[in-house]
Amino acid sequence: MKRRSFLQKTTILSAATLVALHNTTFANTFMQLVEDDFKNPVSNYRPFVRWWWNGNKIEKSELARELKLLKDAGIGGVEINPISFPSNTDDMGIESVEWLSDEWVDLLKFTLTEAKKLDLTCDLLAGTGFPFGAAFLEDDERAQVVVVAVKKLEGPLKTEISLFDIFKEADPATLSPYTGRKMEILELNVVPDPLISMDQVKNITKQVVNDVVKIDLPKGKFAVYGLVKIDGFMRVIQGAPGGSGPVLNHFNEKAVKKYLNKITDTIQNRIGPLAPYIRSFFVDSLEMEGANWTSDMMVEFKKRRGYDLCPYLPFILFRTGRMGNTIDLNYAVKISPDLEKSLNRMRYDFELTKAELFSERFSKTFSEWCTKNNIKSRAQAYGRGHFPLEGSFDMDIPEGETWLKYGVGEAISETDFTKYPWHLGRGNTMINKFVSSAAHLKDKKLISSEELTNTDMVFAETLAIFKIAGDQSTISGITHPVFHGFNYSPKAAAFPGWITYGGYFNEQNTIWPHFKHYTDYRARQSALLQQATFFADIAIMAPTGDMWGDFGAQMEPFPSRVTPPYQMLVWESIHQNGNACDYISEQVIADAEFKEGSICYGSRKYHTLFLIEVKSIEPQTAKKLYEFVRAGGRIFCIEAYPEKSLGWLNHQQKDAEVKEWVDKLKLYPKQFIFLFKPASNFKEWYKAIQTQYAITPYVKIANPNAFITQVRYQTKDAEIFIFNNASAHHSIDLATQFLPAITANKQAWIWDAVSGDKFKLDLKNGQFKTKLYPADSKIIVFNDEKNGQNWRPIPEITANAVKLNPKWKAEFKHMNGSMKTQELHELRDLKDLPDFTHFAGTVSYSSTLTLSNPKSLQYLDLGKVFGIAELIVNGKHLGATWYGRNAFAIENVLKKGVNHIEIKVTTVMLNYMKSLTENVTAQYWSNNSKRKEQPLQSMGMVGPVNLF
Repeated sequence: MKRRSFLQKTTILSAATLVALHNTTFANTFMQLVEDDFKNPVSNYRPFVRWWWNGNKIEKSELARELKLLKDAGIGGVEINPISFPSNTDDMGIESVEWLSDEWVDLLKFTLTEAKKLDLTCDLLAGTGFPFGAAFLEDDERAQVVVVAVKKLEGPLKTEISLFDIFKEADPATLSPYTGRKMEILELNVVPDPLISMDQVKNITKQVVNDVVKIDLPKGKFAVYGLVKIDGFMRVIQGAPGGSGPVLNHFNEKAVKKYLNKITDTIQNRIGPLAPYIRSFFVDSLEMEGANWTSDMMVEFKKRRGYDLCPYLPFILFRTGRMGNTIDLNYAVKISPDLEKSLNRMRYDFELTKAELFSERFSKTFSEWCTKNNIKSRAQAYGRGHFPLEGSFDMDIPEGETWLKYGVGEAISETDFTKYPWHLGRGNTMINKFVSSAAHLKDKKLISSEELTNTDMVFAETLAIFKIAGDQSTISGITHPVFHGFNYSPKAAAFPGWITYGGYFNEQNTIWPHFKHYTDYRARQSALLQQATFFADIAIMAPTGDMWGDFGAQMEPFPSRVTPPYQMLVWESIHQNGNACDYISEQVIADAEFKEGSICYGSRKYHTLFLIEVKSIEPQTAKKLYEFVRAGGRIFCIEAYPEKSLGWLNHQQKDAEVKEWVDKLKLYPKQFIFLFKPASNFKEWYKAIQTQYAITPYVKIANPNAFITQVRYQTKDAEIFIFNNASAHHSIDLATQFLPAITANKQAWIWDAVSGDKFKLDLKNGQFKTKLYPADSKIIVFNDEKNGQNWRPIPEITANAVKLNPKWKAEFKHMNGSMKTQELHELRDLKDLPDFTHFAGTVSYSSTLTLSNPKSLQYLDLGKVFGIAELIVNGKHLGATWYGRNAFAIENVLKKGVNHIEIKVTTVMLNYMKSLTENVTAQYWSNNSKRKEQPLQSMGMVGPVNLF
């Protein structure tokens, strides 16, 4: 059997294939097949890139050049993503090609053909920019939003208000407003402040005359409420020529079909079927700016929820801003507690109705369209209006998001993290764990991520920070990165080229020659994890229903509010202490069975469920929880017991049902347990829960650390563990002990995703100890193989180490082509040397060392290095370090007498870009105070350098 061709044709092996493998005479076990791909990953396991076709200013020769460039850099595929041309950029007079024009379709065909020659996979954005939209959409095919405008007044007062004033107040702070939007007053009311009862609301809609309404108020505080519908309120964000215009109405199934079929009909009628040239159609960010309406919204609401929402609608809407964020909870009048409780229930009902319609009319339609065209669906299926878990169920390739930003790799307190839980210290976003959990529940192993999204650190990217963010992505359940992104930029474009946004993945980047170190690393991880199953036996459920009722739908990668703020710390603490978990939902519980004390959903089994401040659930969910506990399962309720039902209709009866089931659950105090959240230190809190309630970790971590976490995967032949250190600065001792059931009759191995090599581990009683250096990670595999090379990590610096403190001859090769040589009497951060503060390029530090007994020296440790370090000793290249410890094995390289040592350090380019004050693009990304001015970056070798 040709192992390479076998795995090249399939990303995921089915259970039937596994059985076939183990019942044939093939000499290779499944793990050996995996190992082959781990050593030399085929293209489908390699990272992809989002390939922005800037302004559709595309030409054949450049398309072909860039594909070859990406292939050589270790990229396995491209996501073709037409987008608007970046502002303040010279387009060199190149004409735009209109999206879906004959010329554009022909260029697409050329690209697909060239990619196939290079064994590169292609995905295609279903549209341009984000979210979907185009100029050919008409009337109610365009996105609609209903918003509330509130003008507070105090009487006695006689005045008049124009509809113009109401429309001006209502106009949401949309990031990308559509100039053709149309506003319509649905309702106008006078409301007392505070509002005690709906009987106090006075409708004055019919009093509008010539777009003006007269107001006569008695003494007291009041507000005029305007309910305003805006048709076509939003323009496609960064749509390419031919694909800009109003955003699609995602709640209008007929419009969705029209839009999608327009794409495939136009392309395939000209060049034939896109399958198999296209792997998947892609849905990018569903940043719909709060779209919440379609013509039959209220009809559908009444049919589904059983009552008329119209009288209450103005009072369940919040003031929203960019991206539909709730920006002012005090915008409207004060409302009595009893009325507010009812309105919260109605708000939940509205969010549920929107999510159902979105799922049925957009998500399902998109998935079916992909299937009809024999192409996979790939989608970032989340956001306001989506079910955060179930939204990914029907997508062939669910996708999350992982960002680069200042703070990744830094120590962030739990207090600060809970203030801003989407961008401090973590690259993985709020949504990643939901997306990966959805995939696990549906037995999907290919889980992609829009990865290394970068708007803060452009030109400051390092391979080490890539690795920290990427490893955090892996820990959150991602198995395949799609780097964000690669800009189509002609070779002749003025430096630094065309940049829409994203990391500066460009051949002119100083780190580009070393980029394959990182693409190889991620490819090897993907080759392993896409052929294994994520292990989790603990489930957690977030209070999504409570959030929808209290604040409206907020589950974005960047939610304006998180309910509760510490939500992510729960799953993180579980993994930091040697267990693993998935998110589940009420729908999952409703569809689950309970066997031998476990929640069973498909192939997934969970013996423990954590409810995170879940106060409201459906009665049938409460009943199922009771069945779970009776079957021997265990539930931990953090900070709250479920106490009421969701929704408004018949809520008193449903509340009583929930209470009845919860009271029955409380009769099992050893299995239905109340927990207080900690004031701080979630990792120690969960560790104490493990001890008190006998939750056995599959790997015991002696001293849990917020920077250290792990995941576990399984195959038929093997157990796989990944441990990573997310600190950019600190080395941390890791002491673990694996369960006997894992280690019994198995050999432990280190699989090195950097080199592709594997090394045998000698574990005593399942114990494994090591030091994880900054940005370090370890893959440990237990399998049946017995023979191999033992692991010999570079030891710590010994007491008799020789400090290398010569005068260094430093040769500075600037990326601008200039060169300078200087003798350095001490090693210092280059940014602190006035002559080199704005340097960018490669510094070669060279010196000589005279030795009488070279065999006594086996290792060289460079100490602190800011950049990518390459070591050359006596003309022999000994490799490179790009993260963690900068240490090398130099055994048998040194000689008696004079030895020549050279260390090449490649720096980031930000400091140089900051100095280019006349370069608009450089200044926009590095010195733009509106964006956040970037700090100078450390550069070069700082040491101390030790031989030992």
